[in-house]
Amino acid sequence: MCGRYAFTITAAELQAHFDLASVPEFAPRYNIAPSQNAPVVRLEGGRRLARMLRWGLVPRWAEDAKIGHRMINARAESVAVKPAFREAFRRRRCLVPATGFYEWKRMNGRKQPYFIHRKDGRPLTMAGLWEAWRDPTGEILESFTVITTQANAIVAPLHERMPAILPPEAYALWLDEHAADPASLQELLRAPAAEALEAYPVSPIVNNPANDTPACLKRQRA
Repeated sequence: MCGRYAFTITAAELQAHFDLASVPEFAPRYNIAPSQNAPVVRLEGGRRLARMLRWGLVPRWAEDAKIGHRMINARAESVAVKPAFREAFRRRRCLVPATGFYEWKRMNGRKQPYFIHRKDGRPLTMAGLWEAWRDPTGEILESFTVITTQANAIVAPLHERMPAILPPEAYALWLDEHAADPASLQELLRAPAAEALEAYPVSPIVNNPANDTPACLKRQRA
């Protein structure tokens, strides 16, 4: 699964990498947790834009936004048919940019966090879905989920699942509002080659989402 990640990409880097028409104001984040807002990239009027959405997808039919706490991830194998995600999968796909994500390994009776990132320093682009939900007062909540797939050889020792990572050449198809073939879309939902990633141990301060500082990314001895 993916339950925490970091986003330290500058606005200029984000705009250049994703060919964005505009970017919102944001600060570096070192420990993004569910229910918090984070940048996602989506199409609006044929243009790629970055927007701040809440992590934890709330389906349009939901009676309460609290359901989003259980919808931070969607499994690639069932995303096209699961009621909470199937409509967004058909019409509202997005890119979730990250510097990297965290996973935990149980060691000597404790859980040791690891940070997983691209070796080349490029953004690690997770496949996502977004949704707009209207509360009883008429307020609109826009939220997103991260799609997961089977872990590759780097992540598997930590967890059996990991985010589905999209290469730049897949961005256009994934964002295409008219791409309706589930098979071609699900074909994109894979783990990257293991040699593209690195995992290293970090401080247990990551365990507390209140800790959101560069120290979260500092390499530690496991």
